Amino acid sequence: MREVDLGAGRALLIKEHGEFSAIGHKCPHYGAPLVKGVLSKGHVRCPWHGACFSIATGDIEDFPGHDSLPTFQVTVLLHQMSFSCALQTQRRTKIMSKCSAVINSNTGFSHILIIGTGPAGLVCAETLRQEGFTDRIVMCTMEKHFPYDRPKLSKSLESTAEQLRLRPAEFFQAHDIELLTEKEVVSLDVKTRTVTFHDDFKMEYRKLLIATGSKPKPLNYKGKDVGNVFHLRTPEDANRIAQLASNKNAVIVGTSFIGMEVAAALTDKAHSVSVIGVEAVPFRKVLGEKVGKAIMKLFETNRVKFYMLNEVSEMCGHHGQVPRNLCIMDCVVVGSGPATSFLKQSGVHMDSKGFITVNKTMQTNVEGVFAGGDVTAFPLLLRSNKKVNIPHWQMAHVHGRVAALGMMGRSVEIKTVPYFWTAMFGKSIRYAGYGDGFDDVVIQGDLDDLKFVAFYTKSEEVVAVASMNYDPIVSRVAEVFGSGKTIKKRDVETGDMSWLIDKGSQ
Repeated sequence: MREVDLGAGRALLIKEHGEFSAIGHKCPHYGAPLVKGVLSKGHVRCPWHGACFSIATGDIEDFPGHDSLPTFQVTVLLHQMSFSCALQTQRRTKIMSKCSAVINSNTGFSHILIIGTGPAGLVCAETLRQEGFTDRIVMCTMEKHFPYDRPKLSKSLESTAEQLRLRPAEFFQAHDIELLTEKEVVSLDVKTRTVTFHDDFKMEYRKLLIATGSKPKPLNYKGKDVGNVFHLRTPEDANRIAQLASNKNAVIVGTSFIGMEVAAALTDKAHSVSVIGVEAVPFRKVLGEKVGKAIMKLFETNRVKFYMLNEVSEMCGHHGQVPRNLCIMDCVVVGSGPATSFLKQSGVHMDSKGFITVNKTMQTNVEGVFAGGDVTAFPLLLRSNKKVNIPHWQMAHVHGRVAALGMMGRSVEIKTVPYFWTAMFGKSIRYAGYGDGFDDVVIQGDLDDLKFVAFYTKSEEVVAVASMNYDPIVSRVAEVFGSGKTIKKRDVETGDMSWLIDKGSQ
């Protein structure tokens, strides 16, 4: 792969198996240079977050992201190459149909009703239109915003909902995707296929997607009514935290990825930042103790103080507020859970933790009712279809597409490899696979220099990988996982990574 200058812009020139092709050179998700990604079997995988694009069509084949890439005609004559293009943008929206049904917008009926406007809901609606669905689609959310990039909230606390929008309002109008804001669902009747909202408005549906995400579950401690204690869920929450933490002593309760990202984001705003965690080391259960200690050291270098092996038992305040010089952010992931309370008595099956159980096509036990995103326990092909909950932004995109195709009677299975990322102090950790229950970690590189790759193994098999400053190795491993090949522990212990290179693309 090579970036080439087209005069009006740049393109990614690709040669695979002797054939040339050219597509946009930047990933439309966050603008990663695809030339630094992974070329394999007719697609290129983004080095940052794992999205895949066809080198023949430019279409997005795996997520995250919503747009595809432009393509250019390549002509080779007498050892010289020319391109036919009209480059105006590095992203391309797939052709989408419109609604042909004549329906009053005030009518309480929709052919497709989508509860939730996160990535699962948005990708479901877009996929339906991309695949030729021409009946009514209604999305609803309890928030007042159009779909936005929620992972950025904890990394960029001062960003507004408008700055984080995934699609402009005109997009929804152009493609006849209706959006109802500030509409909280309180009950579901699967027999009459009716959803009831908090204002008693009812809407009937033919097919339903439940993609309500997670909600905070406050921990049990004394003094819950004390002010200046915040949960982070909306742009308003993030903005308020950034504003009130300015020059204050900020305390983060919990060492989740979200909590740690908030801690990092506040170091240049707050007077001091302290983190309270129940484990001895942050991220130990996900990234292992050694990686967790290296990240903890990075935070300590940036003036963050840790109070580990601790939890909050009481909040003490004066006149209903914690002291004026304090700002408390309750960012404990163990204190959050699926937003599924409205499904009680509905007949939709949930497991003991409240996650909605679905089959390979994201359909629940109730015909016509699908679910996606953080609320689901779904069969993961990478783990022999064991039902798991993976609250990743990328995975929610996949759920939305699979559910949309299932609604149209075109069942496909989830074959994607879980992929997530976090960013702190200008450094990114990338992770692919499913490492739950790993029993060992093989580390190559230098943890002290924060340039490493960590392989998580279980019973002599690599089940996940994480890296920092080691791109594109996580995307390369994701390619191997996606091909169905098994990586043995002995393969990664030698330090020789040549086995990761796809010789067929040379």
